[in-house]
Amino acid sequence: MPTTKITVNNNGSLKIDGDFEIVDMQGNAYGLQGRTIVSLCRCGLSKNKPFCDGSHKESFQHEAVAFELPPRKV
Repeated sequence: MPTTKITVNNNGSLKIDGDFEIVDMQGNAYGLQGRTIVSLCRCGLSKNKPFCDGSHKESFQHEAVAFELPPRKV
């Protein structure tokens, strides 16, 4: 079983729960202060990107329903 779980929330963020590291484009780690659960912004409205600050409320619509991806292109 994976040590990290990512939940796509309806009308909201990506919740990451478990053992993980988040880095910027240069590989520098964000200081998570020991958190094992964070939410990442999907709507682009957060003032605290890449983290969710709740700005999506009332303005971001997406019903999170799992589906199969098409086969990988090789």
